Amino acid sequence: MPPVIQGIITIIIGVGGCVGYFFASNWILDNVIYPAKGPKAGHNINRANQVRPWLFLFPAMFALGLYLAYPVVGSFIRSLFDRSGANFIGLGNYIDLFSESTFRTAVRNNLLWVLVVPAMSTFIGLVVAQLSDRLSWGNIAKSLIFMPMAISFVGASLIWRFVYAPDADLGIINSIRDSLGMSVLDPLQVRFWNNFFLMFILVWIQTGFAMVILSAALRGIPEETIEAAIIDGANPFQVFFKIKVPQIMGTIVVVWTTITILVLKVFDIVYTMTGGNFGTHILPSYMMTYMFRDDGRATAVAFVIMILVLPVMIWNIRQARKEMR
Repeated sequence: MPPVIQGIITIIIGVGGCVGYFFASNWILDNVIYPAKGPKAGHNINRANQVRPWLFLFPAMFALGLYLAYPVVGSFIRSLFDRSGANFIGLGNYIDLFSESTFRTAVRNNLLWVLVVPAMSTFIGLVVAQLSDRLSWGNIAKSLIFMPMAISFVGASLIWRFVYAPDADLGIINSIRDSLGMSVLDPLQVRFWNNFFLMFILVWIQTGFAMVILSAALRGIPEETIEAAIIDGANPFQVFFKIKVPQIMGTIVVVWTTITILVLKVFDIVYTMTGGNFGTHILPSYMMTYMFRDDGRATAVAFVIMILVLPVMIWNIRQARKEMR
């Protein structure tokens, strides 16, 4: 069957199924379970109205349970077995992980990514948001900075492979080195520092996201507070760091934590640029090395990633709720 026909059928079945579910469930609720007739009609109507929201929530809750909760529990159970999946070894996979140097390198690199990428993306995005609002062509500048967000991680990595190319005629870094009379090198093979070259790709992508959110927050600052600070003799730096930044600190934290969650799950850049070689492994790329040859070890790494992401997600949700109040 042609893919277009399959897509159309899927849409018809999906949308039709949802509409049919809501009509059928409400009809059963109002006519069978709590009929709106007879001496208890008022009571039944109230009870039906209490149950009705759960009818709308049930599909989403069922999907989350099926595609989120069940895989998490199943992955943890699978991580307690050996490579064959037949022998229970308890926490053996986790013990082996923490005793392996490559895993420790991946954890170290992940910590570097978490420290560097969110901080740089948020800071640069904040500075650009502030400066671009003062320019007559600020919207054009914002569009250019936001453009990398429309590129996939793999596409962005391929672009930056040309920047880091070990060729003086192609790579920008080696072109500069050649003009200074220095020898050509491959930046992605320079251990430890190559991690920062990879991080900068994600900073380049996420700066646009941070800029858009923080620009909206800056525009929401009451003008009265800024005018009062200027009347009191505050210079532009004092207005920015002591008046504006404290008022949007909640938004800054939300942007920072959102990028942090993304960093903990990033895989495409490392896999495309180095494949985890030359000391650039992070936890997702390290997990992929075991994905097709040791399910127990791979699921153990996946569970470690989930544990690392969970506190940041909880913090992000709490900050988002504070922003909504």
